[in-house]
Amino acid sequence: MKIALIVAFVVFVVDQASKWFVVFHLNLAQLGALDVIPPYLNLRMAWNYGVNFGLLAADNPATRWALITVALVICAGVLIWLRRAPMPRIAHVSAGFLVGGALGNVIDRILFGAVADFLNMSCCGINNPFSFNVADISIFAGAIGLALFAEGKRSRE
Repeated sequence: MKIALIVAFVVFVVDQASKWFVVFHLNLAQLGALDVIPPYLNLRMAWNYGVNFGLLAADNPATRWALITVALVICAGVLIWLRRAPMPRIAHVSAGFLVGGALGNVIDRILFGAVADFLNMSCCGINNPFSFNVADISIFAGAIGLALFAEGKRSRE
């Protein structure tokens, strides 16, 4: 459990630091866009009021607090599951990625009412219209890691 909490803390700090640097220090909130290595890596400011790809997007307090609540319940559920079921170290690391990323996005929703997304990557003639952030990458990697490496009691048939 300790490794999951350490990874969650590191992911949370890296996510929040990257958002602060890009949104405020580089002033992406005002500029809207900065090309870093076009088209492979660009910074495109997007305030996401929903979940992935803007699904469930609604700029209202009920949606905002519902998404915060769901994220916190999922974090608690993952940590309880991790504590109760025997799992390999990689599952603890994966859980840390998921929890740290989810908490990073929760803080955005509390402070700004939306999640600050800014990374945009395109390649090979495909223009990606979506932006994401470090927390999104961490949540995705953590969920995949838990799906692949989490061990629980399995029935023998």
